[in-house]
Amino acid sequence: MFYNHGGFGGTAAARRYAAVHSGSRIEGATPHALVKLLFDELLLALDATALAERNGDRLKVSDKQARAMSILFALESSLDFDKGGDIATGLAQIYREARRLLLASAKEHDAAPVDQARLMIGEIAEAWNQIG
Repeated sequence: MFYNHGGFGGTAAARRYAAVHSGSRIEGATPHALVKLLFDELLLALDATALAERNGDRLKVSDKQARAMSILFALESSLDFDKGGDIATGLAQIYREARRLLLASAKEHDAAPVDQARLMIGEIAEAWNQIG
C-alpha cells in the first residue's frame, strides 16, 4: 500500500489527525477511509482558500491555507516509501507541489495557483476513491 497503515490504526489515528480533522468519523474508520477523509477535508480547504482569495478575505485565506497545508503534511508523512516505492515518491512530490502552489497563491494574492493544486489533488482523490 502507498500509505503507512501503522499511523492510521485505532486511537493513534484519532490523536494523530485531531489537528486536521474533527468529528467522530475517524473512530472505527479503516485506513483507506481515513485517507479518503483527509482528501475530502483537503478539497474543501482548497475550495475555501480559492474562494476567500477571490473575495479578498485575507484572514480566511490564511486560516484555510493553514488547514490545507496541515492536511498535505499529514498525507505526505503517512506515505509508506518502502512499500509504496515510486508511487509514494510521486505522491510526495505532488503534495510538495500543492504546498508550493498554496504559498505562491498567498504571495501573489491570486486564486489560480490554488485552483491548480485543487486539480492535482482532485485527480489523486478520485483515484483513491476508485481503489476503495
